[in-house]
Amino acid sequence: MYDADDSFQLLPGAADSPVILHVPHSSRIIPESVRDGIVLDDRALELELDHITDSHTAEIAAAAVEAATVTPWRFVNGVSRLVIDPERFPDEREEMLAVGMGAVYTRTTHRERLRPPGADPRPLIERYFRPYAEAMTAAVGERLAATGRAVVIDIHSYPTEPLPYELHGEGPRPPVCLGTDDFHTSPVLLALAEKAFVGFGGTGVNSPFTGTYVPLTYYGKDPRVSALMIEIRRDVYMTEPGGPAGPGLAALARGVAGLVDALSGV
Repeated sequence: MYDADDSFQLLPGAADSPVILHVPHSSRIIPESVRDGIVLDDRALELELDHITDSHTAEIAAAAVEAATVTPWRFVNGVSRLVIDPERFPDEREEMLAVGMGAVYTRTTHRERLRPPGADPRPLIERYFRPYAEAMTAAVGERLAATGRAVVIDIHSYPTEPLPYELHGEGPRPPVCLGTDDFHTSPVLLALAEKAFVGFGGTGVNSPFTGTYVPLTYYGKDPRVSALMIEIRRDVYMTEPGGPAGPGLAALARGVAGLVDALSGV
């Protein structure tokens, strides 16, 4: 069983690498104590995990590390986003709360009930969310201290067809969607990412998903922290909704590695 202290991993890279590959949604693990607070039966929960998990993204990141000339750092969530979603915020005002997908989800991808009415999110926030956020903040701070800059590259995936929880699912769904932030994503960073994934049939920007992850300590405040989200359409590399990876995984890993090396100046 996972405790808060081991529900995520920071895997070290090269001392002079500014890059952190962030993999927040790849795990299907739900500790039994958390499972007890979910109303879905086992079959329904497995299906929901198929839809909600960014399957094999941890494998993409791991293969990219092996292929990169300068080893990036990796921050990997070891529990499912059905435990907590580290990329939401406990007091967030954003629209995902409207579909029951704040820091602790109350609804599924199909807008069905995930947790009972009135479930208290605070124990999960304290046990899982806050330690994760603090560790990620520290990881970014360490890269700033070591290299003078930090680059957070978020690795996600999304389904070929929109799911009911998506509030902007009517937009383009390119093979690779690049999520940006006006403050933390420079034109140079975006151009490097577009070049790295040029061979995958096209990239798009901020559709169907937008934004990046930056710890709140730095968000909108420190220009030394850069960030980009990579959203990979799942049919590019796996069998949907939750099946095995295919040959596209290795090619995507090479693309990520190319981006890492470009950001590392090699």
